[in-house]
Amino acid sequence: MELKIKMSKAQVKSNDAVEIPPAGAKISLSAVEMGARQREISVSEFFTKNRHLLGFDNPRKALLTCVKEAVDNALDACEEAGILPEVIVRLEVAGNGNAAPPASQANRFRMTIIDYGPGIVRQQVPKIFAKLLYGSKFHRLRMSRGQQGIGISAAGMYAQLTTGKPVQITSRISAKSPAHYFEVQIDTKKNEPRILENKKIDWESHRGTQVTLEIEGRYQKGRASVDEYLEQTAIANPHVKLVYQNPEGETKEYPRTIEELPPQPREIKPHPYGIEFGILLRMLHDTKSQSLGGFLSSDFSRVSSNLAQEICKTAKLSAAIRPRDVHGSAAEALFKAIQATKIMAPPSNCISPIGERAILHGLYKQIKGEFYTAVTRPPAVYRGNPFLIEAGLAYGRAPEQALEKPEQPRVALAEGEQQENDNELARVIRYANRVPLLYQQSACSTFKAVLDTTWRNYGVPQSRGALPAGPMVIFIHMASVWVPFTSESKEAIADYDDIRKEIKLALQECGRRLGVFLRRREHAKSEFRRRNIFELYIEEVVEACNRLKGGKLPKEKLKEQLQKIAAKRTGGQKTDEALGRNGGPEGLPFSIIVTPEGTEGDAPVVAGDERSELAPPEEARDDESSMGAVELDASTESLAKIKKKTAQAKQLGASKSESARTAKAVSKKPRTRMKPSKK
Repeated sequence: MELKIKMSKAQVKSNDAVEIPPAGAKISLSAVEMGARQREISVSEFFTKNRHLLGFDNPRKALLTCVKEAVDNALDACEEAGILPEVIVRLEVAGNGNAAPPASQANRFRMTIIDYGPGIVRQQVPKIFAKLLYGSKFHRLRMSRGQQGIGISAAGMYAQLTTGKPVQITSRISAKSPAHYFEVQIDTKKNEPRILENKKIDWESHRGTQVTLEIEGRYQKGRASVDEYLEQTAIANPHVKLVYQNPEGETKEYPRTIEELPPQPREIKPHPYGIEFGILLRMLHDTKSQSLGGFLSSDFSRVSSNLAQEICKTAKLSAAIRPRDVHGSAAEALFKAIQATKIMAPPSNCISPIGERAILHGLYKQIKGEFYTAVTRPPAVYRGNPFLIEAGLAYGRAPEQALEKPEQPRVALAEGEQQENDNELARVIRYANRVPLLYQQSACSTFKAVLDTTWRNYGVPQSRGALPAGPMVIFIHMASVWVPFTSESKEAIADYDDIRKEIKLALQECGRRLGVFLRRREHAKSEFRRRNIFELYIEEVVEACNRLKGGKLPKEKLKEQLQKIAAKRTGGQKTDEALGRNGGPEGLPFSIIVTPEGTEGDAPVVAGDERSELAPPEEARDDESSMGAVELDASTESLAKIKKKTAQAKQLGASKSESARTAKAVSKKPRTRMKPSKK
């Protein structure tokens, strides 16, 4: 036997004894050999090779994704526990044993997220942070930021892949219980957590969670950055207090402007219109109900006992039959009967909208402009899932910015010609369940709805197939129990017709309010220019009348009367209201108007905001004599400009008197009269 083995080994070593297939020949495998190669793929292994599906395309985006997932989890936990969220985000450059490079050149960062929420129980910490597809939100129909149970564990997996460092977690559930410290990693072959360290520590916070990750990334300010994500988070969540320390050592605080939590959404059962045939078969097999009628009325929303009897009658099935016995053609008939029966829309208490007031406060706090408005649409349904659309709009520049760049007068255009506008295009900020969407804008249904809206009807220039032009920020939020994202990275909303229709209706309502504001302002500016021209001559008229009376005329009284007449002839109080000089934004619900004189509407008080210091005292506002100042284009001008215009008016008056004398002399010449014809 040993001799045969030695001979076979010698034959293998010899090139003449073994036939080697040519280079171009195909190597065929038998079914047994192919079957031996089949093995199970762990979800962790899959996402390790395809991490771009989770938003880890490049270092800059990966840094943003890790921060986003941690902050979203912190906000969800605080709101569900009924605690006003307070979150600290800290980014630091990791030196890796050497001197830390500048933030712009670094490629390794340490990220720390701290929240003072309810904390996490010790047994759940490893699975939450080191197991993919593990969470509490996937199987319930209730609005929340997270949906899939992937986010924070995927961030830990990315840290493990790029730096080899574990996720560090510190959590405490109450002041009486100790704080637990964990260091965990993912076993990618089994998709199970691997605990590297577990101990009790002293922690200054009496409640909350702290997560630290060390990852490869790139820090850069601007669009689609961590800074923009936190800014937009503060807009859609005015009840949240955010403290952000960037890698350059700068600290920025986003204070809360609303001291109350949004309404708590409730969990609902699936709606019959939102299930597919395969899901119905699974539900029939898994239900605890003993009858088909009880299954329909207890496992679905908006299905009463009478409606369940009607569905069974349409499907020609007995309501007393066991649900597990319904399969094949009977199950298909039941599914068709459900789709053919008229069923009430699902309840909307599973959705928690931001609200018009909160949207206004968020936009006003973060974006400087002169007009703000917000709209919340009634709940609607797509594929049996309730959803709600909210839109907001911030238009114009702050008064101090408007003074730096005065508005140019409009030039008369020929027929068919459009006004050239070199302003920037409008900026669209998109949200899904209060979470900013910063990537894949052109693939998102919200962006397509903005392009479909005809903004020219509301006085805003727009090229065909492009965003509207001008200093404008468009805010769109979709709230739903299940947001139809285009990918696992949750960057864009799928383009359903029902969703796009609701977004467009909300944008049109915002556009109508903007159009009213722009038309009123343009008309008021025109009337105010007329008033200013009248006021230029009031001084001259008063002086002339005083000279005619021999200096005995009460000039101030006459001047005040002439100013009142000028104000009455140029729109009066309506012009002042349109320019923000008096009154509020009449006919514009849920809107804010900012002018150099102050802010009108339900504007929040923001500490350190210059706009809160714009309004003059009431005595100065009510003083009618202050209306003699020239204010072109709804902006205050300096005293030097007023004197210059007065001098111009005097010259213009002198030239007019000269032309009047010339016309009078011409009129004294004898006129030739036409003789009547004989006819």
